[in-house]
Order: sequence, then structure tokens, then C-alpha cells
Amino acid sequence: MIRTLSGLSFRASGAAKDFATRRLHSTYDVAVVGGGIVGLATVRELILRHPSLSFVLLEKEKELAVHQSGHNSGVIHSGIYYTPGSLKARLCVRGATLAYEYCEKKGLPYKKCGKLIVALEHEEIPRLQALYERGMKNNVRDLSIIDAKGIREREPFCRGLMALDSPYTGIVDWRMVALRYGQDFEEAGGTVVTDAEVDDITTVTESPAGSADGMKYPIAVRDKKGNEVRCRYVLTCGGLYSDRLSQISGCSPEPRIVPFRGDYLVLKPEKHFWARGNIYPVPDPRFPFLGVHFTPRMDGSVWLGPNAVLAFKREGYKVYDFNVRDFADALSFRGLQKLVMKNVTYGIGEMYRGIFIGAQVKILQKYIPELSLSDVLRGPAGVRAQALDRDGNLVDDFVFDGGVGDVGSRVLH
Repeated sequence: MIRTLSGLSFRASGAAKDFATRRLHSTYDVAVVGGGIVGLATVRELILRHPSLSFVLLEKEKELAVHQSGHNSGVIHSGIYYTPGSLKARLCVRGATLAYEYCEKKGLPYKKCGKLIVALEHEEIPRLQALYERGMKNNVRDLSIIDAKGIREREPFCRGLMALDSPYTGIVDWRMVALRYGQDFEEAGGTVVTDAEVDDITTVTESPAGSADGMKYPIAVRDKKGNEVRCRYVLTCGGLYSDRLSQISGCSPEPRIVPFRGDYLVLKPEKHFWARGNIYPVPDPRFPFLGVHFTPRMDGSVWLGPNAVLAFKREGYKVYDFNVRDFADALSFRGLQKLVMKNVTYGIGEMYRGIFIGAQVKILQKYIPELSLSDVLRGPAGVRAQALDRDGNLVDDFVFDGGVGDVGSRVLH
């Protein structure tokens, strides 16, 4: 089968480049499903390590990196929060260094603006100190605890008793990084196919028509249009749909993905100077999310938030976006039901703050007292693919599944 690219665009530093349409083969050694930053980073690394193999990346949208990779706060985290020894902790710490190195090498803009995690109350100080100890165990670079005077030196408009100072934290446009990964992949000989929503992964019993390769490519990956790619191995990096891709390939559908929408506010342009870097709260272990914070952006804007509410659609960036299947899947999952029961008050508060932005501003005023409702506007939103287990626990580390049987043994999620 011959297929054509539907178009991959790359934008960096104000420039735009459209990759030319060309004819594709129907067989590849490895297929990667998902054109977000995880899928792009994965397929880029694989082709650089194994240049003799053929690779194809399949993405359901007409462009790459348009969902989580293009709807996030743009922070280069330094690795403070994750459990010491976990894969996330190790990859985050190492990944921050590699991200800076990659941006330098490719000429991508970034800013090492730092982050303060600020304690407002005395009862938050032990949690802040525990977070410092966790960061030190994770080998986070240049981490220190500063007092109220140190906070004012770093952030003149911020108030607090004590803060964890992480100067190695930065900001970047992650979609720009992801698209550059895609360009690297194509330049190395890889193939990108967009507008290809995969809905079936199966083993096959015969080789493609006209093929002289026999059963060298035993996996068929099909999209909703009926197009097919044959391959030897498949990796799925489906983000918001990773559990469904796992299920159709014969692997486990758990942990389940539950979408949570985060709505941001933005500071008016004349108030951008209030936040030089990231200003975060001390996480409350009773609740599942980090809480609202101040996040400067590469375009000079400052985002405030987000809240965290259940999205009624996996890619539902607007309040009224709704999908029957997504909503039913979320509500029927026992893990979400348990999470909601454990956090009813917190969830109601998040929904209230999403509707009445004055309530969110009131929290933010604790950090920058000069802030008022007239200084903010409603901003963009993102949807987080939150992995949940059946007991209602957030899955805080990576889960890899190779499955069992003919298909599962050649599929990795």
C-alpha cells in the first residue's frame, strides 16, 4: 500500500517550513503511534541509535504536537517532586540537563528563570524542608532554602516565610522542541504520517500483496480510513489515548487515563514584571495536584493557575466540550469514583474557582498581595492525561506494558 504525508509543519524562531509530500512504503521495521513530544522523542532516539532500520511515526491530527505537547505551561522542571529512585525522578533530573543542551545545540530559545516554592504559613515549613530533602536525594542541581529576605531578592513582589529556590528550573516552548524532534527524525530518514488515527493493531497471517518479504512484517497497524502499515514492532505513545491504544493491541487497559482540564488566567501585559520566574505553592499531600502558581512564558506573558477539573472530553479544552464515550468511560471507572470520594471538597473548590475567577485570584494574592481581579484575564486551557489505578491513586511513575501473545509481545506502551 502506498500512502502520502498529509503535511508536517515546523516552526521555530519565527520561521516556518512545510515538508514536501512524498510517496511512502507500506512496510517498516518499527512503527511509533503518537506524534506528541514523547512519541517524537522516542522515534528520534531510535532512528539515531538504529539507522539501518526503517521507522514510521503515525499521528492522528494534521499537525504534530497539538495536544498536551502544545497545551502546557512550558516549564523545564528540575526533578524536585518525584519519589527518589523512581524512573520519573531520574529522567526529570537528567532530562532537564539534556533539554538545555538540546536547545543550545539547535538554537531553540529558552530561559533559565528559576522557581520558588513558597511557604506562606508556619505549618508549611516542615513540608518545604521535606521537599528539599527529596530534591537533594534526586540530585536536583543548585537547590537551596531561602528566607523571607531571600524571597524578596529573587521575587520583589512575592511574600512568604521561606522558600525552596530552584534556579535550574526554566521555561521553553515544548511544542517548538517537539517539532524540532520531528525534523531531526525526518532528516535521519524517518517517515511521518499525519491524519492517520490508529484504531486497530493486529497480527496477520499472510504477507502484503506483491511482497517478497514473506512474514517479516507480522503486525498490521490500521487507521480509521482503512489504510494499513505493516511492521515488525510497534510502540504506542498515545498520551490521552494511551489506555485505549493499549487495549486494542491486546495489552492491559490499566492504568486508565482520566482527562483533567486546567484553566489558566493571564496577567495583563502591564503587570508582567510582577513575576520574574516561576512561583509555586508548597504541595499539600492531602490533595492530588500542585495548586495554582505563577508561570512566565517565552512570549513574555505570565500564566496564573491552573485549576484541575474533570474534562468531559479527552481533548476538551473548552468548558462545554463534551464526548459521550469519554464522559461515560471516566464516570464508570472505579478508580475515578474512589478519587472523587476522597477529594470531594477539593474538587468542588476547583470547580468553583474555575467559574468564579475572583476565588482563584484570592489564593494568588497570598503570594503577590498587589494582585487584583482587574489585573487578570481568562487564559488558555490544557488537558492532562492523568493515569489512575483502580484504587483511585494517581500513578506517579511511568508504566510500560509489552503485553502477552502474538501482538502484545511486539507492542510496547
